[in-house]
Amino acid sequence: MMRPFRLSPLFIALAASLPVVAHADDSSATKEGFIDGSSLTLDLKNYYFNHDRHDGKQDSKEWGQGFIGVFQSGFTQGPVGFGIDANAMLGLKLDGGGGSGGSSILPTTAPNPNKSNLYGDAPDSFSSAGGAVKMRAFDTVLKAGDLFLNNPVIAGGASRMLPMTFRGFSLNNTSFDHLVLDAGQVSFDKLFNQSGNGRIGTYYGVLPDNGESKHLSWAGGTYTGIPGLTSSLYAAQLKDIWNQYYYDLDYTWALNDLVSLNPGLHYYRTQDSGQALLGSIDNNTYSLHFGVTVGHQSLVTSFQKVNGNTPFDYIQDGDSIYLDNSQQYSDFNAPGEKSWKLQYGYDFAGWNMPGLTSAVSYTRGTMDLTKASNAADSGYNYYYNADGSDAKHWERDVDLKYVVQGGPAKNLGVRLRWATNRGGEGYKTVDHNIDEYRVIVDYPINIF
Repeated sequence: MMRPFRLSPLFIALAASLPVVAHADDSSATKEGFIDGSSLTLDLKNYYFNHDRHDGKQDSKEWGQGFIGVFQSGFTQGPVGFGIDANAMLGLKLDGGGGSGGSSILPTTAPNPNKSNLYGDAPDSFSSAGGAVKMRAFDTVLKAGDLFLNNPVIAGGASRMLPMTFRGFSLNNTSFDHLVLDAGQVSFDKLFNQSGNGRIGTYYGVLPDNGESKHLSWAGGTYTGIPGLTSSLYAAQLKDIWNQYYYDLDYTWALNDLVSLNPGLHYYRTQDSGQALLGSIDNNTYSLHFGVTVGHQSLVTSFQKVNGNTPFDYIQDGDSIYLDNSQQYSDFNAPGEKSWKLQYGYDFAGWNMPGLTSAVSYTRGTMDLTKASNAADSGYNYYYNADGSDAKHWERDVDLKYVVQGGPAKNLGVRLRWATNRGGEGYKTVDHNIDEYRVIVDYPINIF
């Protein structure tokens, strides 16, 4: 077993000395002046989520309106600049009572003993606010406080009505051409349907009573120095749970103005660490994809494999699963699972309707759940199924999106998503026969 990965004091000192730039979407880092470089955005997100179960269990149907305000200052002038970021979020329940809660866009409450619903009634509203201080020295930006993060080992979920945030610090560096370095440590997160912060958990693991991770540390980088090629390498440690390593390689080869090819690889290596609160983990998971784009049409096929008797796991409710077969409903990441996907996409700009895009995909997975971990101390032993030697499931996804291209409603987006997942008798999950419908209206406004 490899030694546990730790961010040593020497590493922290070296990382702090590197020149860093903010993320690509943090335009304030390129402007001089605390006020001149500042921006304020308001995102209005209306979200309908219908989780239609076919196993006799209660359906979840919720509708809400989200407001996400984000302020980013510029940096004070001089060799070392300082600034602040702030965010405020409000979620309103438009519908979701009468026992239909639990879709995940609204908070869950304790069940009402006088009702048959599993999740109780969501509150009429929930809100949060946070901020971070930041410092820029040469090519380095240090942020401390409430952070929006997006990398392969820790990415805040942005697929619900409100986004996730993390509390800790991050460092970003662009000293070298075409190379972005990234490091940090966070101890708390705010889930997308919650107001307060809690300790970081995992999506699929069941921690023992009173068990919790103290923090997650990471370091990595992304290289784009070869035209058409992007490659990333990351290492992370979720204290007392796992060490996780990630590598990807993605290449777009333009044969001519009409046709391009896109092969790629994503790879994760996960091993238990420290107190191993989720038990023994020895898992490597990868996906391979190959895409062809001809004009406004694209066709992608992918293969994914989980090697290990535990599932591929990642941060709770986040998006830090950069695997090709992670779909709207299922991640196709059960112990030992192998899956394939075929996806077709069309950009309706080819029919003189710019802003309208679509995608249809079919994914199928098979696994032997008799080989899943059944150890008493495993946080994943619920996957074990003595009758699951030939477990299988499939998912069909349809995605249609339109973004207004101009006028007063420019950037207003309307997205329709439909997922159908069906599983065989040997495939045991909470819901394996479902249809899931989402309607998302998203209107980002740049105030200044």
